[in-house]
Amino acid sequence: MASRNPDSRNGSGSSPTVDAVSLAIIEQLQEDGRRPYAAIGKAVGLSEAAVRQRVQKLLDQGVMQIVAVTDPLTVGLRRQAMVGIRVEGDLDPVADALTAMAECEYVVMTAGSFDLMVEIVCEDDDHMLEVINKRIRTLPGVRSTESFVYLKLKKQTYMWGTR
Repeated sequence: MASRNPDSRNGSGSSPTVDAVSLAIIEQLQEDGRRPYAAIGKAVGLSEAAVRQRVQKLLDQGVMQIVAVTDPLTVGLRRQAMVGIRVEGDLDPVADALTAMAECEYVVMTAGSFDLMVEIVCEDDDHMLEVINKRIRTLPGVRSTESFVYLKLKKQTYMWGTR
């Protein structure tokens, strides 16, 4: 599975240019992150060595990551939520603290009624309560939180990178 590095998106420095061939390579890896470079090369019209070189460059530039994506339920993580956070003052220290928490899978600065949106994945309700109440709400600068607990996940894909 391939995904873009969140630090390279939306104005945080200059973004590397990704050409049509690199996008085609990314698409191949999104279909199967273990697809052999020779098969990818055949699909995109490059040699195995050229694909290997391009993939390494995409990884080094932070354009994508190749990771194993699990279903949280199958690995004992039974509770997920999106947490909207309102912050007083500078967002960066709060965002950095959230990024360091293993339970925070997704941290984004937003415009609107929340300053930050954070997706958390926890073992159960007690674990979620501990993360929200004892760790997120106690961070310096956090003014308030609002939690949106997931009841059922209907769709989650990682194919958006090549549209």
